[in-house]
Amino acid sequence: MAKHIPVELGKQYEIDITGMGFQGEGVGRIENFAVFVKGALKGEKVKVDIEKVQKNFAFGKLIKILNISEQRTNPICPIYELCGGCQIQHLTYEGQLEFKRERVENVINRIGKITDVKIHRTLGMANPYRYRNKVQLPVRRENGEIKIGFFKQGTHDVIDIDECFIQDEVADKVVNLTKEWIDKYRIEPYDEKDGSGLIRHIMIRRAFVTGEVMIVIVTNENELPYKDEFIDLMLNNIDGLKSIVHNINNKITNVILGERNILLWGQNYITDYIGKFKFRISPLSFFQVNPVQTNVLYNKALEFADLTGDEVVFDAYCGTGTISLFLAQRAKKVYGVEIVEEAIKNAKENAVENEVKNVEFIVGESEAIIPKLIEKGVIPDVVVVDPPRKGCDEKLLHSIANANPSRIVYVSCDPSTLARDLNLLERLGYKTIEIQPVDMFPQTAHVECVTLMSKP
Repeated sequence: MAKHIPVELGKQYEIDITGMGFQGEGVGRIENFAVFVKGALKGEKVKVDIEKVQKNFAFGKLIKILNISEQRTNPICPIYELCGGCQIQHLTYEGQLEFKRERVENVINRIGKITDVKIHRTLGMANPYRYRNKVQLPVRRENGEIKIGFFKQGTHDVIDIDECFIQDEVADKVVNLTKEWIDKYRIEPYDEKDGSGLIRHIMIRRAFVTGEVMIVIVTNENELPYKDEFIDLMLNNIDGLKSIVHNINNKITNVILGERNILLWGQNYITDYIGKFKFRISPLSFFQVNPVQTNVLYNKALEFADLTGDEVVFDAYCGTGTISLFLAQRAKKVYGVEIVEEAIKNAKENAVENEVKNVEFIVGESEAIIPKLIEKGVIPDVVVVDPPRKGCDEKLLHSIANANPSRIVYVSCDPSTLARDLNLLERLGYKTIEIQPVDMFPQTAHVECVTLMSKP
């Protein structure tokens, strides 16, 4: 018997919004059938036009808000509804923090099957704007007009920007100067449909503590015409400029940066700090884009690790060693493991730069390296993991449990995969004690978490 679907494509309905989806969309129900409504907020009554119907849910376009939530606010960005960069700028910041806590609680309960854990209020920012220290923007020509901006949500159409309220102001200035240079010298932007054209992307990094600026111009070819004019334009207008780099990416790919860099001016890196630690940032380096909240995140991980100075710590998925350095402040020895060789090279350089001697960085898969360390008699008291969005490899979780540390600190950028992994670790004998959400990306639906687990 076919399932009854109580909505029809193209028809309008009035819906009470009772929750929010993981992308910040409103969720209501008609006869217990879920309808997702972008732009609607929990607590609102809205009129929607059904745009898409699936077997178990539908998508509705917001037509009118009949009862407005007290947590609705006017977005400060004029292109907010077109751009795919932010999802919840129409929600007050207090509302955003609570939405993120509720999102974490929902998946921990539903996916993790964990209901007896303390989930703290999301740690937010004093100023939830202009927090990003890096932006990468596509350059295109559409209808004869040069556009530099973000992709419209769900498309590769570029939404032109003059300013972005979550990026540093220097990025706005570089974008507008780049448009001026392209127009003046009639340089053709890249066309991803046929691979023609020259300028693919512009990347801007600005160090929050030192104020140093790096500009990377990404091209489809080895030569950059009018590069001296580009350099002079930036030098005369951008304060704190330390590096201008030409990156070459002639592959048909969605990856932004190519592997080859040519230094056009200055040095090939800038420096910045997270807490007291100093880092060199090159064009291809991974570095957290919100250093203010990164400091909050790492200090919470250090607090959960509860180190006294006598502990051996494993840092799985250590990347360039940023968390390892924080842990080393209070640990006897930290072993950082990471599969990306270049990241381990940077981690070793960061340790030397900051004169941290009680860390050792090893290239390889954590699930292979950690058992070998244990076989050699290196037994961890604490294990810290900070995996990519897909979460931890199941073999690694078994390896960690077999190592029998007294505490596990899990840093996560995706609540759903966190919940899945916590469920497995609980079945392997660990107890989830507390979870601290941290707002690394205000105005977006993303949330990071630090979780403490221990042996019962």
